[in-house]
Amino acid sequence: MLFPCPTCGKDVELGERGLADCLRNLTLERIVERYRHTVSLGSMAVMCQFCKPPQALEATKGCADCRSNFCNECFKLYHPWGTPRAQHEHILPTHSFRPKVLVCVEHEQERLQFYCRSCQRLLCPLCKLRRAHSGHKILPIALAYQTLKEKITKEMNYVFANQDSVQAQITQVESGIAQTEVHSTVAKEQSNQCVSELRSVLVERQGALAMLLEGARAKRAGALNAQLSEKQSLLENAGLLTYTQELLKETDQSCFVQAARVTHNRLVKAIEKLQHFSLSADPSFRHFQMDVSRELKALSSMDFIQAPLAPVIDTQKTLAYDQLYLCWRLPQDSAPAWHYSVEYLRKVGGAGALWGRRLDDVGGTSAVIDKLEMDSVYILRVRGCNKAGFGEHSEEVYLHTPPAPVLSFCLDSRWGLHAERVALGKGQTYARSVPGMTLLQAADRALTSCDLTSDLLVADVSITQGRHYWACSVEPGSYLVKVGVGVEAKLQEWFHLPQDMASPRYDPDSGHDSGAEDAQDCPPPFCFLTMGMGKILLPKCGVSNTSTGPLTAPLPPRLGLCLDFEKGRLTFYDAHSLRVLWEGTVDCSAPVCPAFCFIGGGALQLQELIANRSTEQNPPRRVTIQTRATDAGH
Repeated sequence: MLFPCPTCGKDVELGERGLADCLRNLTLERIVERYRHTVSLGSMAVMCQFCKPPQALEATKGCADCRSNFCNECFKLYHPWGTPRAQHEHILPTHSFRPKVLVCVEHEQERLQFYCRSCQRLLCPLCKLRRAHSGHKILPIALAYQTLKEKITKEMNYVFANQDSVQAQITQVESGIAQTEVHSTVAKEQSNQCVSELRSVLVERQGALAMLLEGARAKRAGALNAQLSEKQSLLENAGLLTYTQELLKETDQSCFVQAARVTHNRLVKAIEKLQHFSLSADPSFRHFQMDVSRELKALSSMDFIQAPLAPVIDTQKTLAYDQLYLCWRLPQDSAPAWHYSVEYLRKVGGAGALWGRRLDDVGGTSAVIDKLEMDSVYILRVRGCNKAGFGEHSEEVYLHTPPAPVLSFCLDSRWGLHAERVALGKGQTYARSVPGMTLLQAADRALTSCDLTSDLLVADVSITQGRHYWACSVEPGSYLVKVGVGVEAKLQEWFHLPQDMASPRYDPDSGHDSGAEDAQDCPPPFCFLTMGMGKILLPKCGVSNTSTGPLTAPLPPRLGLCLDFEKGRLTFYDAHSLRVLWEGTVDCSAPVCPAFCFIGGGALQLQELIANRSTEQNPPRRVTIQTRATDAGH
């Protein structure tokens, strides 16, 4: 058996017993009874059921236990003092007697003493023991009663305290309804004027356009009228608040909790709409303006101009580094956009946050936002606009800013560079290593020795304090590339005194050299992560690797590094998602440099600062995010 839900209208399956499985809403019945007693006082008298006619008197009391109505004399007669009947509960006279308390529909002798928050149902002690509620959050009915009553009281007080906002929003809705009528009339006149110029061939099409326009007007007017009715229900003397006030008079805890859930949900939705108010329909009718210059050539397909479709975010180019760079494109079948609007906000943790900032009139298909909060998640979306107005928003994209200030540097070519094996690109942010003749000659000794040469590159800056973040991309086809940091003096020593790369007493990943066995408690002077052939080797030593042996992970498109100089800790990230890959320690008692080591062929590219990107064509729109404190200062 299906029954429509009175709140949302969806069909609810009642089960085999039908309505017998549903609890009676005694609270609503009491509210209706009190209302009927108020409005019908003196017109529909309830007579005493025990007075003998024709002297039957009007009933003054009802007995919930006897389920009968009595006058004063008959009540005293049938409820003598000192007898069990004297303890019966007396109520107002009524034609409809209800049970005194709610009982379980399955266990008719058990009272409902618990509330399951997971199922949002009242439970008796026997239902509570069922496996279906194992692990659920179950509260005593008294606690659920108190909690829900406090929430509803607080919500109702909020609505009462914001009656001015309710009235102001009602005024806005009424104004919107009036504007809808005015603008729809103007749009209809423009449409008729355009069609009249082509009437000889457009009579049939004119009717279709008029129907579209009228349908849109009726739809918007209906939406605004519905919104008006919804807002009027929030007035102090309107239905929802009046019902809620009556609901709060309920003292039976089980009945109150049963009836209050729906009211609580309605109040929550009403408050949310009150806080985040906007007209439910656009009264401007800008979508219905017409440009007949092209339609003269294609009368059969004449239609209202369309707003741009939702842009598609280019996730390959969009990133957060020293600044935030957002790039997008329109679908191929979309109408052109005159400009774009970018909306963004910093995710704080709560749901239902408002879009805090908006960047209008963006001419190109990209935007740059600077002065970001570190280690924060930003949510962005974009939409296009043309003569028809704004189109749909793109899908939201989440960008995680780096956990520390971005360190800008280039590769140092003053030492450690073998021109025949390593080549630096323009700007010294790109390096490529080729095996060359040296490695070919070393192949003759491959059966007796693994003395492979390595090429070391370091940054042209050193770090002496603070936290710093940088990112790079390693070519997936690289043979072996080591990325990390090291003490500047030790790096020079390493370069001038090359070691056997296969020696177990020299592992740059862990910083161990020939003397590390004597000082195991000291942090190593180097901290490297080895990658090659599309994989990353996660060393067995380190903060984040608790396994007994080394692990491998796929090589991400961009690798991020964050050095905490004071703590002597280097963290490796997947720069796209900022997921931690591995953490290691490094000796920071002296200046530390970012370093890169090539073994065999390979290539890497330092992440370019967004601020340094060329803007020769379609310069991106720049915007600065101001903190809340800064805004207050202005």
